[in-house]
Amino acid sequence: MFNSVDKNAQRQKRHRRMRFQIKGTPERPRLNVFRSNKQIYAQIIDDVNQITLAQANSREIEGSTGGNVEGAKLVGKLIAERAIEKNVKLVVFDRGGYLYHGRVKALADAAREAGLEF
Repeated sequence: MFNSVDKNAQRQKRHRRMRFQIKGTPERPRLNVFRSNKQIYAQIIDDVNQITLAQANSREIEGSTGGNVEGAKLVGKLIAERAIEKNVKLVVFDRGGYLYHGRVKALADAAREAGLEF
């Protein structure tokens, strides 16, 4: 038999394992990242009250694709701007089970440069 590896299932398993330690509070919400092959999405979530405070994705940005590092930087800058509008400066970073590399790292670095602290 052909034994295939489901990479997304492995990522979801890593994400569940991480979420036992990463919690978003009203004082320090969680910056969650999801990336697909073509897009990248970010949300700032308060897990205690179960609400999304801010969100951004590469589909909203004209002329941008989330499938590359430049698109991820634009999304990181946008999510930071929207968070600061809601008086959120401190967040905890949730990489969603992805490696901290490439687009995920670019989004995080751009959010830090735009004023978020984590």
